[in-house]
Amino acid sequence: MNWLFLFIAITGEVIGTSALKASEGFTRLGPSTITVIGFAIAFYFLALALRTIPMGIAYAVWSGAGIVAISILGYVLYRQSLDWPALVGIGLILAGVLVINTLSNATVH
Repeated sequence: MNWLFLFIAITGEVIGTSALKASEGFTRLGPSTITVIGFAIAFYFLALALRTIPMGIAYAVWSGAGIVAISILGYVLYRQSLDWPALVGIGLILAGVLVINTLSNATVH
């Protein structure tokens, strides 16, 4: 269940960050509201996940998965380019999250 909480936290963070871009510096009410709600959900569910998932592991997965998702959404929604070094870096982040989840004894499954 705590990994589900972490997934919800990641989703909230990704939605909040995407809406933050669309809020144009909090000058647009709709995206600004979505930003605040998205981050509230993210932090609430991250706090729930931290009850059993070690803090360093939860944060590494939360931030790593968020970076990958935001990079993809930035490319798709905002036509932001991802050059070869950016793609390699994103791949390394994703690899790190996978290593933590599949090989580390520090995670709680």
